Amino acid sequence: MLCALCATGALDAMPHLPAPEKVMPQEQQEDSVKVSLVTFYPGSEPHNIWGHSEIRVQQGPIDLYFNYGVFDFQAPAFMWRFMLGKTDYLCMPVPRFYATAGMEGRRMVEQELNLPQDKALKVRDFLWNNAKPENRTYRYKFLSDNCSTRPRDIIEMAAGEGLQYPAMDDTTVTYRDILAHYCRNYAWERFGIDLVLGWDTDTVLDQRATMFIPMLLMEAVDKATITTDSVTMPLVKSTTVPVDASLEGKVKPATPWYFSPLTVALLVLLLTLAVTARDVRRGEVSRWLDSILFTAGGLAGCILLFLIFFSTHEATSPNINIVWLHPLLLLLAVLPWFKKTRNAARWLHALNALVVALLMLAWPWQPQVGNIAFFPLMTALVTRSLTNVWLSSQTIRGPTSYKSVRS
Repeated sequence: MLCALCATGALDAMPHLPAPEKVMPQEQQEDSVKVSLVTFYPGSEPHNIWGHSEIRVQQGPIDLYFNYGVFDFQAPAFMWRFMLGKTDYLCMPVPRFYATAGMEGRRMVEQELNLPQDKALKVRDFLWNNAKPENRTYRYKFLSDNCSTRPRDIIEMAAGEGLQYPAMDDTTVTYRDILAHYCRNYAWERFGIDLVLGWDTDTVLDQRATMFIPMLLMEAVDKATITTDSVTMPLVKSTTVPVDASLEGKVKPATPWYFSPLTVALLVLLLTLAVTARDVRRGEVSRWLDSILFTAGGLAGCILLFLIFFSTHEATSPNINIVWLHPLLLLLAVLPWFKKTRNAARWLHALNALVVALLMLAWPWQPQVGNIAFFPLMTALVTRSLTNVWLSSQTIRGPTSYKSVRS
């Protein structure tokens, strides 16, 4: 899921460009710089459902798009650094052909900014300097420092204190609300986001924070004003739509209900209840089901544990999901298979059932929003733990045929 949040482009797709000072001398046409915010609406792949922003700089024959969504996939230890949250992205100036590559069929909106020439020159000079090899790298953060927030910061730098954004329509919106909106057709992506992102994602946002999404930046810029020499005017001078496609973006159809996480979770719960009923009638624990269920939960817990304690990805810690998905579940998948460890497994099952059941009861009062598919899965885990505790207790008390604990 973090791959989908972070990946936007690859360095090997970018052309080789001459040094900035050779392309655009400082003394050339100082009075003709145009700066535009370019917004690409969502695509149909997991990595581009959030849209994309670039800054276009035009000056005489020069027409370049500055892209902050470029990474070098072939960099040393890229995947390991990605898992650690130490993904470095680049600022890359590219001509229009490369700026629009891979954007086919996606709505493209260009907003020319109403910047005085001194401020437009400030943007141009900053971007050229920022695009130099020694300056172009930055540490990517998918919520606070990305291809949308970088253009926002540059526009604010140029406009100064005279920039005024419009009032927010919704003063209670959170990161998770916004991410959920753009995942509305992608149930599994939303499930993954709800799984790996903790309660910081449920923080109520101010106006600037919402602009981590390109379309929300575009909307704010469209209604913003800039004051220069006591004269207030719109920040956007003109708006063009080079690619007039759907306002929804190039999105795929919604996930069918029968393939949704909730349906899968309910099927897991139904299977669990059916097998549990059979186990209670026969006095026999189906260890194969416990091994599958608790192994899956334990592996998910290992991922969460890594993201919480070792990764620097933002909003992955703290995460309440570590309470019901944790590495200790792997022990419950293994311990019942060995005679000497079955008593330890029984106590661990009792603790697991208690903790997860309390979490489910207390969920409405804790700060993190959960995915509805979590609750059937938690119920399945509690059911299997209680089943193991009950049947093992019956074996200890009397001659009940708890067959799964016989040597």
